[in-house]
Amino acid sequence: MKMASMPIAVIMQRRTVQHRWADEAWGAVGVVPDRGDLPRLQVLSESPDRDYYLVSGLELELYTDEHEGYYENCMSPESKVFVLWRMEEGKAVPVRASVSYVEGTRMFDSGEQADGVAMPADIYAWLAAYLREHYQPRPRGRRGHQHG
Repeated sequence: MKMASMPIAVIMQRRTVQHRWADEAWGAVGVVPDRGDLPRLQVLSESPDRDYYLVSGLELELYTDEHEGYYENCMSPESKVFVLWRMEEGKAVPVRASVSYVEGTRMFDSGEQADGVAMPADIYAWLAAYLREHYQPRPRGRRGHQHG
């Protein structure tokens, strides 16, 4: 069941590479909350070596069945937003984003293009507040056994 969502925009990058099989590399490099005033695609900077552009229209969604994955990501030393993207009309376009560590692992295992980018403080605060309200970590170790 969907419990919360936050509109976001993803910063994508194209960079020139010297490689046998490719002239350029693409990837998600950042995420920002979308306050509702962003165009669908906005060029941030362009150069022969590197382009940055912002793509809006995605949402981070929090579901009850992903609580463990949110908690694991929140407690990791470097919390991430996981972004799945595809090439469309010559540009890398983000398709889905998640703050679940488990969902991020599924993205990487899917064989599609995915990146984990640093989670901004305001998204981290939103996720942490959600977890405080809706999630109780399971106690570690064996449950329900009395020793004596």
